[in-house]
Amino acid sequence: MNYRRLGRSNLRVSPLCLGTMMFGEQTPDEEAARIVASARDHGLNFIDTADVYNGGRSEEVVGRLLKGQRHDWVLASKIGNAVGKGPNQSHYSRQWLIRGVESSLARLDTDFMDILYLHRDYHEENLEEALWALGDLIRAGKLRSFGLSNFRGWRIAEVMRLCEKMGVPQPVVCQPYYNMLNRGPEVEILPACQHYGLGVVPYSPIAR
Repeated sequence: MNYRRLGRSNLRVSPLCLGTMMFGEQTPDEEAARIVASARDHGLNFIDTADVYNGGRSEEVVGRLLKGQRHDWVLASKIGNAVGKGPNQSHYSRQWLIRGVESSLARLDTDFMDILYLHRDYHEENLEEALWALGDLIRAGKLRSFGLSNFRGWRIAEVMRLCEKMGVPQPVVCQPYYNMLNRGPEVEILPACQHYGLGVVPYSPIAR
């Protein structure tokens, strides 16, 4: 397997990342176990989930399947989409980021995540508050790094600028919806990632 450095981070990942959006509901647990075992046997070391996938059950399944081999995997999850009806059960307040990360870690049965993606962009959000919280979570050892999912190019630039200004770690990876049927990211997102040295991990690469 030709492992690749993810952006400017020191993470080395397989060219393919195993997405687990269907784990915990559409994909039976036994089949999920076979999928993860096959991925590992073929050299994959990169797996992706999210707090919102099937009400958190995807994270629970992933946590069980990585038990005893956690350090063999680069584990990514996401936060930001609504997981409940409460006004603070989404978006990027400091309270929700810290609480959400703690909940994800409990479901994943791990002490840390290698990557936490901000799952979507909210243009009205106070990004400084979110970035301070992410910096504190990284310093506390609960996150190794963070990334941006579904962010436009200009917002990627804004995040990079703010991180530098605030003296907090910058994101290392971007996750756009990118495939042959949706080449929009080539206009501004991919150039921004190239300029800032972010790794690119597209989701739904064969469309959906």
